Amino acid sequence: MASEIYNVIDALSREKGIDPQIVVSAVEDAIVAATRKKEKSQENLKGELDRESGMIRVYAVKSILPSEDDIEDPQLEISLEEAKVIDPNAEVGGEVRFLKSTEGLGRISAQIAKQIIFQKVREAERDTVYNEYIGRVGEVLNATVKRIEGPDVIFDIGRAEARMSKKEQSRLESFSVGERVRAVLVRVDKNSKGPAVVVSRAAPELVQNLFQTEVPEIYDGTVQIRAIAREAGERTKIAVMSRDKDVDAVGACVGMKGMRVQSIIRELRGEKIDIIEYHEDPVIFAEKALQPAKVSRVTIVDQSDKHLEVVVDDSQLSLAIGKKGQNVRLAAKLLGWKIDIKSEEEKRQEVEQQMESLTSQQSTPLEKVTDLGEALISKLNEAGISTVEALADMTPEQLEEVPGVGPKTVEKISIAVNNYFSSLEAPAAVATPEAGETATVEAGEPTAEAAAEEASASGEENASDAEAAEAQAQSEEQPAGEGAVEAEPEEHKKSEEEL
Repeated sequence: MASEIYNVIDALSREKGIDPQIVVSAVEDAIVAATRKKEKSQENLKGELDRESGMIRVYAVKSILPSEDDIEDPQLEISLEEAKVIDPNAEVGGEVRFLKSTEGLGRISAQIAKQIIFQKVREAERDTVYNEYIGRVGEVLNATVKRIEGPDVIFDIGRAEARMSKKEQSRLESFSVGERVRAVLVRVDKNSKGPAVVVSRAAPELVQNLFQTEVPEIYDGTVQIRAIAREAGERTKIAVMSRDKDVDAVGACVGMKGMRVQSIIRELRGEKIDIIEYHEDPVIFAEKALQPAKVSRVTIVDQSDKHLEVVVDDSQLSLAIGKKGQNVRLAAKLLGWKIDIKSEEEKRQEVEQQMESLTSQQSTPLEKVTDLGEALISKLNEAGISTVEALADMTPEQLEEVPGVGPKTVEKISIAVNNYFSSLEAPAAVATPEAGETATVEAGEPTAEAAAEEASASGEENASDAEAAEAQAQSEEQPAGEGAVEAEPEEHKKSEEEL
């Protein structure tokens, strides 16, 4: 029959959920520590609890050596000859025990023993709780509010207490002592004050567990939850997909007249929930994730960096962004992509700026066209024409509006500009001849076909009869050996021959 002290140890072990042998070892270590404190001895002491009688005995243990000459510490070692006096069966290498008196330990020794027992029991309890809950991280637990400490809530989860800090709570929720709630076990910290079990009502796993409970199609695997993005107390976006073509994933989660999702919303104290159909294509998925906003188009900016650009109508911009950016922030979490949202007007302005910057980069000063002459370049600069590209884009009528520029000058400008562009293209043609062809430009053959066609079209559309007569007169004054120029394209032939 077990003694009374052993029955107490057994009851304490069941209450704390620890092995009774751990408590027995704690009691034995405590009596050894008290005896060593009283005796002020460095002997190797061991305690022993007799389960039947309840007696706690303390022994001094010494190692057996062959002879007296081998002994270095008499408190820890004994010769074989002396050991056989106590135990005839003693052998070298074994141990022999001497009973120590435990009488008169006193109040201080008892206090030391008490502290050691409590410490050992607490350590065993911490290890038991840690080992039980460390494997249940991510699980939803049924908890009862035990007490409220400032902003933190302490829950009773059965074998231990769990703490929920302010950041793990929804702003819509408040708790009262004795209330039963569901919470997610997020982590177990093993520290000196005991295992800190931390639970949360703000984790996305809580929403997932609620949908598994309320929606049978999710529980049996017909409908899968592919992604969840949540801001506790505000809004949750959940992406679902069906493995059965005959089952509507979104409809199954919503339920008849919204009964299923409304039950979850009540559990979350009114938190808004957006249920979205999952799609493998990030472009289509992004359009669905940004609901209720209507998206005009989605462009993948960088596939490797997971970067999307979304363009919406001006009236949909605020809806797509959401309150304080919440809608697009949750959509980005749901997709796992970075999302840039722009309105149609912003996109148009961006494209115009890019075009302007591209155009501004292609600017050549008029001084590059030496055939114009310094006086004419000065007149054109005064009229606000400073680049060759701007001059080439002007019509003859626009040039004649420039002070000091007449029809002959317009023609001179046209020839000079065409010659300039022809000179830019001619080196490229010379540098890359076809096989079997010569890079030499023969007289009368245009080196820049586009420039010649442009000059021909300009001559047909804009040259008046008087201008044609003046061109004829000018051509007659050319030096001998050069062909007579009858139309503007022939002038280009002359200029190319000169090149």
